[in-house]
Amino acid sequence: MVAINCDMGESFSIYHCGDDEGLMPFITIANVACGFHASDPRVMAKTVKLAKQHGVKVGAHPSLPDREGFGRREMKMDRDELTASVIYQIGALEGFLRAEGMELNHVKPHGSLYGMAARDPDVAGAVADAADVFGVPLMGMSGTVHEQVWGEREPGFISEYYADLDYRDDGSLIITREHQAFDPVTSAQGAVRAVTEGKASSVNGNDLAVRADCVCVHSDTPNAVELARAVHDALQPYLTA
Repeated sequence: MVAINCDMGESFSIYHCGDDEGLMPFITIANVACGFHASDPRVMAKTVKLAKQHGVKVGAHPSLPDREGFGRREMKMDRDELTASVIYQIGALEGFLRAEGMELNHVKPHGSLYGMAARDPDVAGAVADAADVFGVPLMGMSGTVHEQVWGEREPGFISEYYADLDYRDDGSLIITREHQAFDPVTSAQGAVRAVTEGKASSVNGNDLAVRADCVCVHSDTPNAVELARAVHDALQPYLTA
């Protein structure tokens, strides 16, 4: 069985990013931005309420402190500093969850923090130290440092496959400053293959081993709602109840 997760709640003040209302019916888990790359208190409150209305579980989506770069620029931080910044962000979101009588489901780092943790055990350890405070699973990619460090944690590790990002031949993700539109049919077919066969295709057509406990779509992909609908429909027989 599989979940569909989405990075969302990424608007800020009067600036709008993504169609969260349109996406909610087609996902089961929301990774909500916590203010360091996007979002603000009102956006977090609104996103959590929207998730509750649709029966969607909520996890924290903490970032490096890089709002201007949308969390997609790497930064060097001491381990204790990084842990503190992640605790700060998760704690902010947990306040809004408590207000709605909801529980924190997991933690999934955003952007460059996610990528750095996939390669660097110290970064992955710093994020794990923060998540341990809240006793929740971490979400990341199998076959990377994510799994090596986070897979040993008692709360668990959730491995995801990306329906709207390309993979390099070495299995790493190709992250761009702006997401491009993806063909919904192709993305849905890839998601089903990842779930049923444990395989994905690289940009050069090579097979990659993946583990898809959940499938990720992004709210800032230009055709996000159409893509999420296609992925949801294709995965319907496999969705966690």
